[in-house]
Amino acid sequence: MAKSEQTVADLKTLPKIDLHRHLEGSLRIETLLEIAQEYNLKVPHKDLEALRPFVQVTNDPANHEAFLAKFEVLRHFYRTPELIHRLVYEAIADAAEDNIKYLELRFSPQALTRVRGFSMADAADWVIASVAQAEADFDIQVGLIVTLVRHDPIQQARHVAEIAFERFGKGIVGLDLAGDEVKFPSRPFTPLFKEAKQVGLGITIHAGEWASAFGVREAVQDLFADRIGHGVRTLENSEILRLARDRQIAFEVCLTSNLQTGVVHQMNHHPLVDMLDLGLNATLNTDDPSISNCTLTDEYEIALNKLKISYAALRNSIMTSAKAAFLPSTERQVLVQKFESLLPESDPMNGRSPLSIS
Repeated sequence: MAKSEQTVADLKTLPKIDLHRHLEGSLRIETLLEIAQEYNLKVPHKDLEALRPFVQVTNDPANHEAFLAKFEVLRHFYRTPELIHRLVYEAIADAAEDNIKYLELRFSPQALTRVRGFSMADAADWVIASVAQAEADFDIQVGLIVTLVRHDPIQQARHVAEIAFERFGKGIVGLDLAGDEVKFPSRPFTPLFKEAKQVGLGITIHAGEWASAFGVREAVQDLFADRIGHGVRTLENSEILRLARDRQIAFEVCLTSNLQTGVVHQMNHHPLVDMLDLGLNATLNTDDPSISNCTLTDEYEIALNKLKISYAALRNSIMTSAKAAFLPSTERQVLVQKFESLLPESDPMNGRSPLSIS
């Protein structure tokens, strides 16, 4: 077995946490093919390779327009409540198969309902029920994050937020804001996120990804963010970097996604290493594993072998994820203690990787 293959095999056995994973980007391509064929969807569906470029990054240009175009196609696959249940269940099964023990899965009720006109509240309940079934069947704990979209009308955003508020403690653990942070600023959403904070929801905001570091400051100061989705441009502004560090904000870094969307142009120049060196609470996540054709094991392997972070740094980032989980404090402490005992103190690759020295 080649060294990189051995590394992946070893890393797959490592217990993991993923805090930034979109349901809509975690759908099995084989299931999508079945749906496309059954409903004769307007995408090529002769076989997997015909469908793949429409739902997965293949030879796409590295920009966010090409990446987000996949979601426009995927909205047409949520045909029935039963299919939504299957897609959610399979997404969690796949996470469990990658030895993810704690997953926060975010979803957009708007995306699940826009084409077929389902009730967004009903769709949220279907997702919650599917998660409960998957948790019963697999060795995984799952919290759900509801995603608001910047370009949606504020009244619709309020409706979606209220769906999350009503289900806090019943499967929903957090509220997210995604979308174009350049064209659609954060401040119109301040009242919603203030209310979310009062309700007790965890708050994570997509910021500092395609726009500047100032989006991170807005997320922290105007939207009460506990965590930042991506946030890799935080390093461009020392004042905002200090703000994030002082507030102990956790960053949900997604390596493969950042390369595919053009946030970074070369993987070995990804700012993860600098974020860790500067004391930011950076964690590793997948974003959209099906669209990106990656697993969290793959992301760990990239961090070790391409970015050359040490196993100690990787372990610390997993512990950071546990400490940043959107759980009540007592449950979060249980999760932290669980991972302290599950994660090997020393490199499980037994020196096979040359990157194992801190």
